[in-house]
Amino acid sequence: MSICAGITYELKKLNNIFIEMTSKNCNQRCSSCYIDFPVNKNIKDFISTDKIKEGLTDTRDEELHCIYLSGAEPMTHPDFNTILRMCLKRCNVCICTNGSFLNEKKIRFLKKVEDENNTQIFFKLTLAHYNEYENDTVRYRGNYRQVISALKNLSRYNFTSVVSVQNYYNLDKKEIIQNFKEIFTKQDIINADIQINVSYPVDTENISISRKTDCMYGRVLSQNGIYSCPFLANDYRGRCGCSFKNYSKTTNAETDFCISCSANQNPVFMIG
Repeated sequence: MSICAGITYELKKLNNIFIEMTSKNCNQRCSSCYIDFPVNKNIKDFISTDKIKEGLTDTRDEELHCIYLSGAEPMTHPDFNTILRMCLKRCNVCICTNGSFLNEKKIRFLKKVEDENNTQIFFKLTLAHYNEYENDTVRYRGNYRQVISALKNLSRYNFTSVVSVQNYYNLDKKEIIQNFKEIFTKQDIINADIQINVSYPVDTENISISRKTDCMYGRVLSQNGIYSCPFLANDYRGRCGCSFKNYSKTTNAETDFCISCSANQNPVFMIG
């Protein structure tokens, strides 16, 4: 049983929707990923555009701040561009990606799409360390250079990027931020206001109830229904309902993922 058992989080406002573009389809395999990928099978489990249209319609009276395109790797979705345009008509969009699709040609196109609307595209990329070897040991070989290249290209087109640092090495936060800023300067990443979010390993001796979690201000829309957070998408323990027409506003903290959220004091997936 989770040491967070008995804790209940209530949805205060539906400000954020995480659209799980795909549950198992990704072009990379991070050793630290929470997703249980099939060994030798490329599953095409993409959410339908009709399901997304339905979700946006059902939440038309909600004050959405951001729609997150998430999943295994959201940019593998065959209708990614259509879905992005659809969501931008509603509010800002954050693309949670490994960065492998973000070459300069793709970024130019995304800038054109952003300019079609009065809303903004954010990008959230993940690293584990400011040192290439230490990072790729936790993530996958080539991840560090891939993300740095993506950040460099995004900065040229004035996109706002967020670097989510999975602090597996339990380093001091100031050390992490300082070293990344130095790297950004050396790599000519000109966007100086890149946000760096640091999450920490779980200390089971010092768990406290977080004041703000993803499930308090958001829900996940997947092909299979509504779930409390991206960690628990398609997990029966996080299921909230079939659609946004009628879904649960409370979440019971009963998994190890809930420990991670409670220990970090800040949302794991949301930005800002």
